[in-house]
Amino acid sequence: MADLFTVMEYKGTYEGLTVAWVGDGNNMANTWVEAAAILGFELRLACPKGYEPDKNVMEWALSRASSAITVTHDPAEAVRGADVVNTDVWASMGQEAEQKEREKAFAGFCVDDTLVALAKPDCMVLHCLPAHRGEEIADSVIEGPRSAVWDEAENRLHVQKAIMASLMGKQSN
Repeated sequence: MADLFTVMEYKGTYEGLTVAWVGDGNNMANTWVEAAAILGFELRLACPKGYEPDKNVMEWALSRASSAITVTHDPAEAVRGADVVNTDVWASMGQEAEQKEREKAFAGFCVDDTLVALAKPDCMVLHCLPAHRGEEIADSVIEGPRSAVWDEAENRLHVQKAIMASLMGKQSN
């Protein structure tokens, strides 16, 4: 939700946008798949073979008429012309033992200047943090003019507060 909030903050809407996901088909990728299926924006995921999003999530998402979701093994194909470029760590918590294996599998999936240059000139870059700089994202990208990573992190607080306020409803004294 914070990621979508950040997209709306920067772009004014998510409607009509193309979001590219580069990396592991992990929980973050799966939530982007769900969001694209519900909200109807185009989502292109680039994942190494064997690291695609959850099969059940994809089947559900693709069964929805509004879905424009594709999975490729080519990061350039996913990013070309995208409005938003998003990534996450290659080895999440609990996958530390797989780090070396994943580094090999994810070679060529770093969101670097060359890859970002394929997106729209006014694209924004997201990363849910923490980042492994030089691995899934280059220093020059996370610190560059297209990065919305720090606003995305700040927006988590605002979104969490809004969710809590909504869940708690009106409190009477």
